[in-house]
Amino acid sequence: MARYIFITGGVVSSLGKGLASAALGALLQARGYTVRLRKLDPYLNVDPGTMSPFEHGEVFVTDDGAETDLDLGHYERFTGVSARRSDTISAGRIYSNVLEKERRGEYLGKTIQVIPHVTNEIKDFLAIGEDEVDFMLCEIGGTVGDIEGLPFFEAIRQFAQERPRGKVILMHLTLLPWLAASGELKTKPTQHSVKELRSIGLQPDVLVCRSEQLIPDRERAKIALFCNVRPDSVIPAYDLKSIYEAPLAYHRAGLDRAVLDAFQISPAPRPDLSRWEDVMDRLTHAEGEVRIAVVGKYTELEDAYKSVSEALTHGGMANRVRVRPEWIAAEDLEQDGGTHLLDGYHGIIVPGGFGERGTEGMITAAQYAREKRVPYLGICLGMQTAVIEAARNLAGITDAGSQEFDRDGGAGRCTPVVYHLKEWVQGNRKVERKPDDAKGGTMRLGAYTAVLKSGSLISRVYDGATEIEDRHRHRYEVDVSYREQLEAAGLAFSGMSPDDRLPEVVEIEGHPWFIGVQAHPELKSKPFAPAPLFADFIRAAKEQERMV
Repeated sequence: MARYIFITGGVVSSLGKGLASAALGALLQARGYTVRLRKLDPYLNVDPGTMSPFEHGEVFVTDDGAETDLDLGHYERFTGVSARRSDTISAGRIYSNVLEKERRGEYLGKTIQVIPHVTNEIKDFLAIGEDEVDFMLCEIGGTVGDIEGLPFFEAIRQFAQERPRGKVILMHLTLLPWLAASGELKTKPTQHSVKELRSIGLQPDVLVCRSEQLIPDRERAKIALFCNVRPDSVIPAYDLKSIYEAPLAYHRAGLDRAVLDAFQISPAPRPDLSRWEDVMDRLTHAEGEVRIAVVGKYTELEDAYKSVSEALTHGGMANRVRVRPEWIAAEDLEQDGGTHLLDGYHGIIVPGGFGERGTEGMITAAQYAREKRVPYLGICLGMQTAVIEAARNLAGITDAGSQEFDRDGGAGRCTPVVYHLKEWVQGNRKVERKPDDAKGGTMRLGAYTAVLKSGSLISRVYDGATEIEDRHRHRYEVDVSYREQLEAAGLAFSGMSPDDRLPEVVEIEGHPWFIGVQAHPELKSKPFAPAPLFADFIRAAKEQERMV
């Protein structure tokens, strides 16, 4: 049976619970343990799949097709453990499950209440796969005291009581604000946060205290006294130059030791931190810099492209260069003379997105990269806009467009070289969708295979592989019926679905480096195992930098 670590937050949001959870998972792995990380979100959305990127950042997709919180991306990047549908749940999903059971009569006519029915549903979720790993790390979204989070806190209180003694601990993150006027580091917010936890029956075993200033031993002792924890279980957490420094920084602060002590695991296996020492060596000893233009729809919020940003960093590590991504709003390229915004970059990325806004700017970016011979990586919508550009300017389909931008199917407006996907094969079953279906969970989601053309650039990127598998999240596809016409014009379809019906990868023949992929390779990239496509894209950008 797994040992459980529940990670909660207090005082303010955005303290870094996801990063602390991921770093702790990495440290436990470094000591030889197996881990799995989970996220419990108190919001009432069933999942983040229908949320605006401005509202919640990117949607992270798992191999089995779950649309999840971006913290699961942190978990994967730090531990290498592929997240699953069973690693994420929201209050909306919990209540939906309970109400569906009630409608089916599974509660035998009883009155449905938060306790025990909602809390039991949460506990059932927590217990999934508990015999598979040594440690299960479960992060609770939001902060203690939030009304919507109360059922989750009550559920973990019950869960801890029902497990054998010594199998569950609680790690709580708080803020120690610095008052510059008085020159003081204030511990009272942390004390009140722990008091709030204790009022609902939860006592933290480990406190992680975020601070911009060094936390003196006297203040740590004060926190330990008033919060009823051991002094060596008050762990300082300071701002870092890179998130990938977190495992080493938390190890120096004693987090993994404090957690193992709380479980009374002694002596503990010695950690092997060589993986993270190598990661930091590559980050801090870069041999040059490349500038990458990221042309997107949601550039005001970098978290909307969190996995793209991190995958670029990983690609830089693979080539020992520092990557400087610069965010360009696609709409700005639609203005007269807007292409000057792309001058001077060593590579251009157009990531995914939904809707018509900014798509003409994306098409302009693809044309600029093709004509100026700048390395180009188009992801999902970025591939589709590259195909539209090639159709217009190489194949002579001057009105080429997408059904996503013309809901009337192109009547009178465009020739839809990108269309709404009505059916596809997933495993051994056929999936069917209609344009007016409910939005949540109805896209082509999760891992799908692409068969690569021998000798193509994409095949060389993957060391001659004939098949690759990456995660998808989209409703629209490039129409394969235009393949012959587009290939004759110089756009190669170098990756196809196994049934040869769905284009997965396109390339511009004769270009130094121009690839569009329907999938999202950034979702599987890790600092110690960069996505091959991003590693080679940065290699090409590095070559471009030398030529400029």
